[in-house]
Amino acid sequence: MNPDLAHLVWPFFDDAHRRFAEEISAWAGKAVAPLVDHHDADSSVRALVRALGEAGWLKAVVPAAHGGMHKSLDVRTLCLAREILGWHDGLADFAFAMQGLGSYPVTAFGGDALQKMVLPEVANGRHIAAFALSEPRSGSDVAAIDMTAKPDGPAHIRLDGEKTWISNGGIADHYVVFARSGEAPGAKGLSAFLVAADTPGLTIAERLETIAPHPLARLRFEGCRVPVENRLGNPGDGFRVAMATLDVFRSTVGAASLGFARRALEETLARVASRRLFGAPLADLQMTQGSLADSVSDVDAAALLVYRAAWTKDRGAPRIAREAAMAKLFATEMAQRVIDRAVQLHGGDGVRAGSKVEQLYREIRALRIYEGASEVQKVIVARETLKLRETLSKAAE
Repeated sequence: MNPDLAHLVWPFFDDAHRRFAEEISAWAGKAVAPLVDHHDADSSVRALVRALGEAGWLKAVVPAAHGGMHKSLDVRTLCLAREILGWHDGLADFAFAMQGLGSYPVTAFGGDALQKMVLPEVANGRHIAAFALSEPRSGSDVAAIDMTAKPDGPAHIRLDGEKTWISNGGIADHYVVFARSGEAPGAKGLSAFLVAADTPGLTIAERLETIAPHPLARLRFEGCRVPVENRLGNPGDGFRVAMATLDVFRSTVGAASLGFARRALEETLARVASRRLFGAPLADLQMTQGSLADSVSDVDAAALLVYRAAWTKDRGAPRIAREAAMAKLFATEMAQRVIDRAVQLHGGDGVRAGSKVEQLYREIRALRIYEGASEVQKVIVARETLKLRETLSKAAE
């Protein structure tokens, strides 16, 4: 089986996108399954990152100047990769996505030396990246970060505090870390740093287990000294670094959800066509057809929002906070509904451990939380819409 790529005819895409999607789909159909062991997420992610790098797919997450695929990151390409890899397996999507999320701050804000050191290694799959933003007391509220960054001599910064729910925690080669540097109160007093995993003072405090196994950890920083040159952007730029990164990658979370939903729909179509109930295929029941119609409509609506956001960014929009938030919100909530319907139509097999729809049911739940929970996305959409109305009103005066 291969993912449905019928939407590639939409005008959001160029011929290069269509070729990319067809090629990565063909590769994933052969390469992904043998590399995945859901009982050993660490080894699976390491193997997937290596394979993605060797096959050239990770070139999509770095700019051409450092061996990448495009002059600057193409969000439609990122979304297509996550949708297709997510269709095949959640860990494959995770491995690809974290290479992008954990390296984009270096791409956009790192100095030349940091970029040359990190980005080629990310692209070839020899260096595993991570993004360390969340803390025990601050998840979606970035401005509430407690971790501190203080000068330690003329050439170093000392980091103290904790990060939690950090993807690739424990297996990453570097972490992009956000801390309170104190230039101003709240969001204006944060800075971002690149921290090598073997830096003294950085320890893995706890490995975290979730319903869908992924490499996750709580990190502890105690007198962790990093060179001043490892700062990403200027002092006080941390919030801007985080938001710029999420502005790109929130759309791709929606794309991963889309891949999960498309796979659930494919599994459902096969199930209702072959399963008989009351002497006829389950697909002949009007209630089944109603469920299928809801899922098909949900999937296409989400795809339109995801690729509208990605296309808007690729066309040069400086910020797409509203579009990206809408895409993530609708697509992740949509995928939860589609997968839940799939479980229902599979009956007992839908909750059997190890079945594809049961796996998808566990995989989708975290996407409604990470990179900003659905409730936070609603706040962003509302605020940005009010700002847009105010701007348009002033322009009309």
